[in-house]
Amino acid sequence: MSKLGDGKFRVLSLDGGGAKGFYTLGVLHEVEAKAGRPLHEVFDLIYGTSTGSIIGTMLALGMSVDEIHELYKEHVPTVMKPWLPKTKTAKLSELATTIFGDTKFDAVKTGVGIVATNWLTEKPMIFKANPMQAHGRQSTFVPGFGCTIADAVQASCSAYPFFHLKWVETLSGDQIELGDGGFCANNPALYAVADATRAFDIDEANIALLSIGVGIYPTPKVHFWNLGWWLGRLPSVKLLQKTLEINTQSMAQLHSILFKQHASIRINETFSAPEMATDLLEHDLSKLNRLRQRGRSSFAAHEAAIANFLK
Repeated sequence: MSKLGDGKFRVLSLDGGGAKGFYTLGVLHEVEAKAGRPLHEVFDLIYGTSTGSIIGTMLALGMSVDEIHELYKEHVPTVMKPWLPKTKTAKLSELATTIFGDTKFDAVKTGVGIVATNWLTEKPMIFKANPMQAHGRQSTFVPGFGCTIADAVQASCSAYPFFHLKWVETLSGDQIELGDGGFCANNPALYAVADATRAFDIDEANIALLSIGVGIYPTPKVHFWNLGWWLGRLPSVKLLQKTLEINTQSMAQLHSILFKQHASIRINETFSAPEMATDLLEHDLSKLNRLRQRGRSSFAAHEAAIANFLK
């Protein structure tokens, strides 16, 4: 199983991080140009969490990175700008419906994994398209549990308390309350490689992983008369942001310990300049464009490795 016919099973893993996904799009712009073809024709499996789930599913449906970027410019600021969780949730639902409509997981052109968190059982719920990824119960497997891609993506992006949790109903009639996939795996690379080795039965030596983060930035400063100043001091909000950051790093460390025999590239640059200060709720398009530029620059440091990855 190899999209490029060379025996290599290529995996793309995209971190969560809200509006910082513009950095991811910058990296992917260069990867797609280097590949010279749509990325669903390159990667055998695409995993995504939160903003990575939006980007990943659009890639899996056959969209180009530039098409995704245009949609991000149009919709992401409208989702991130409101402060009330009710309003943000409504805007996120509108974004998901506008982009994906009633499309279901049988429409994807390559393997996918969309990570969400089952709020009741406190376990991951991963939306997949291929019955080989079932890890048991293959006879009752339904792509995406019968849910629409819009519902799955919204669930993966429901970063409580910024957003309300998302209820979905599966084809079997189960009603499940879901939260952001970042609570389980903000960096889903470990889950993706586990799928490749255990579900698809790929020898680890034949796996090639490209894992892309959203960048690491200074915390933005806001004034006390700004609602964001007060919101940023709520313990729940501070805890969420720290949880996602710790989760990202811990999953990367676990992946490096457990899987050592496959080719792996991780792109997630750290920026310290004050003008790069941002967070997952960024809605200033000029700053988001700056993130995208930094993503393209981050690719340059890995260009030779990625060229070899794409051979």
